[in-house]
Amino acid sequence: MYTGTALFDVLLPDDSNSLKAKRAYVRPVVAALRKLDVAVAEVGDQELHRRSQLGVAAVSGDSGHLTEVLDACERLVAGRPELELLSVRRRRYGADD
Repeated sequence: MYTGTALFDVLLPDDSNSLKAKRAYVRPVVAALRKLDVAVAEVGDQELHRRSQLGVAAVSGDSGHLTEVLDACERLVAGRPELELLSVRRRRYGADD
């Protein structure tokens, strides 16, 4: 069994000047990530209007498949025109960890 996590640090548009406006940008991204069969949540910068940290977790029986899933998540977040992906941090854990 392999588990992997990814932490996406994103910058939201200038018009995200309230927490309500921030949710309007973050909620569709979270919903799209969930369609990739991963667990996802906003895990940081919740009090900031223009920043968000989204955490993703996935489990797989195959290391290659886990990499494909995390790559797909990164492509999805990076491909959102309304967001600027600032950084991605990944961690993978195998059966021996």
